[in-house]
Amino acid sequence: MARKRFSDEDILNLLRQIELSLASGSDVASACRSAGVSDATYYSWRKRYGGMGRSQLQEFKTMEKENSRLKKIVAELELEKLILKESLDFLKPKV
Repeated sequence: MARKRFSDEDILNLLRQIELSLASGSDVASACRSAGVSDATYYSWRKRYGGMGRSQLQEFKTMEKENSRLKKIVAELELEKLILKESLDFLKPKV
């Protein structure tokens, strides 16, 4: 079966739909089946996006983007640091 890729907004809508089904008295398996996702997918989405609104989702996306940018900067600086250390070791006179 082909995998579906859901956007973050779609995930929030499906989580809300499943939560409404659960509130009306159905069990998790049937609520997930009616939404078209597996139980494991529901639980992983709930862990990541649970209780999040649209504005919080936008903030979450920007924070993830900023975090990845900062990680990239740190990795580049570490690489430069290692290169400088190696060049200093190479240029030191050996006694």
